[in-house]
Amino acid sequence: MSELHKFIFDGLPVRGMLVRLDDAWREILLRRETAGGYPPEVMQLLGEMTAAAALMQSNIKFNGALVLQIFGDGPLKLAVAEVQPDLSLRATATLAAAGPEGVQAGASLSELVNQNNLGRCAITLDPKDRLPGQQPYQGVVPLFGDQHEKLEKISEVLEHYMLQSEQLDTRLVLAANGEVAAGLLIQRLPVKGQGNLEGQLDQQANEDEIGLNEHYNRIAILASTLKPQELLTLDVDTILRRLFWEESITRFEPLTPSFACSCSRERVGNMLRGLGVAEVESILAERADVEVACEFCGKQYSFDPVDAAQLFTEQALQLPPADNLH
Repeated sequence: MSELHKFIFDGLPVRGMLVRLDDAWREILLRRETAGGYPPEVMQLLGEMTAAAALMQSNIKFNGALVLQIFGDGPLKLAVAEVQPDLSLRATATLAAAGPEGVQAGASLSELVNQNNLGRCAITLDPKDRLPGQQPYQGVVPLFGDQHEKLEKISEVLEHYMLQSEQLDTRLVLAANGEVAAGLLIQRLPVKGQGNLEGQLDQQANEDEIGLNEHYNRIAILASTLKPQELLTLDVDTILRRLFWEESITRFEPLTPSFACSCSRERVGNMLRGLGVAEVESILAERADVEVACEFCGKQYSFDPVDAAQLFTEQALQLPPADNLH
């Protein structure tokens, strides 16, 4: 069963999380089998993104969907991982026109999606209960570092994003194969009350800051020694014991991520409304009905001419979709 474990280092401003997605990750891959599956390089990247998105969602405790996207100019057109507040998740990837044949064996992140520095990573926070006029928050960052060097791992991209946007030092170790997607996150927490408070000298504050940095750096270096194969094959207890056997750690009750798709006939109907009546009628002129397959779970939705006419009648009358009338 998929699990996400949170822990803190006692007496230190450092927290950690470790996620192992097995049944949830295999369900994501199973939904893609009918379409031929993913090349190994794309599967690994998508798995690492899914593990990272689960860690990030659990880290911020946001009441809405966290959506992690990678897109650019390589053979991988788009990769998306979405995690809800209850850690239900889904993920999908779309290849460019060349298809799987366009993905070279062993392709890195830049070769997959950032060949000409046009690749981007987007993190979107979509509130569950939006206020009128409220828009999702989205941060978009390029796939290169401060010195404009190409970043070759999604973990490096997200570490850079967290430092730039949240001013939080973060270490991420990610791995994925056909059975498991896993990730370890170590993060330095801000310390309240630091600075030149009454009765506290700047020199003392600086010494305290240096000491806290040393603690975080030590733990981050230990985390970096975790090899992908170890992350994929060892249980949580073994990993934490091997990495941090000299540290005092408090662990919390594990959480259980799971696969779930939020697609619905209502949402597909809204998408068709967005296309417009002329576009939908042109499709129906060529075939008996409009068929839409969810890219995440593969579920098929079919709208015949009567269904399509009802969609736009409801829109004109400003009535809720038919599914909500019962």
